[in-house]
Amino acid sequence: MDSPGFDALPRGRHQLTREQVAASQRQRLLQGITEVVAEKGYVHTSVADVLKRAHVSRETFYEHFTDKQDCFLAAFETSAELLLGAVTDAVGPPELPALERFDQVLTHYLDGLAADSARARTFLLEVYAAGPAAASRRHEIQRQFVQLMLRVLLDDRGWRDLPDPEFAAQMVVGGVAAMVTGKVAAGDHAALPGLRGPIMAHVRSLMPGSAE
Repeated sequence: MDSPGFDALPRGRHQLTREQVAASQRQRLLQGITEVVAEKGYVHTSVADVLKRAHVSRETFYEHFTDKQDCFLAAFETSAELLLGAVTDAVGPPELPALERFDQVLTHYLDGLAADSARARTFLLEVYAAGPAAASRRHEIQRQFVQLMLRVLLDDRGWRDLPDPEFAAQMVVGGVAAMVTGKVAAGDHAALPGLRGPIMAHVRSLMPGSAE
């Protein structure tokens, strides 16, 4: 069901600069396409749907984006940057045990997706309907997650002793992504934090020689 959308910018004289107005319009469009795609799916979302949700004109839309896909990719990039930044901050200091740091990142990731169901559905599921460029960027973001997790887990002797630590990290991140995507596809966002325990148990089982 359509929401009433965002409040429109004030008409007439106001204290906002041209740059502030443009930034607000762009942000509203990015949020608008995220929400509408989560509700209708990428294929069934039109530029008109985004305009209605964001309360901006068609002329304004095309001042920022060339088409629907361009707007969607920009929204995906913005969300990916925010998520990567947030989970990187959640890693914590290197003095903490590696598994504790991994747990912090995993918890932050699962809780964040559970709290923002529209963003989770749009960028975990609908991204594949947006064409090869979007799917390729989705896989690149996952690769960055692998590298982040690998840097953390390599601080543990048990992980370093695995036959192929990087491949193991790819398997863990890929498995997490698959399980999370399944929950999101089923609309069971509330169950995402519950994946933490089984995932942590599995990661620990891979490292019987861990010092922790």
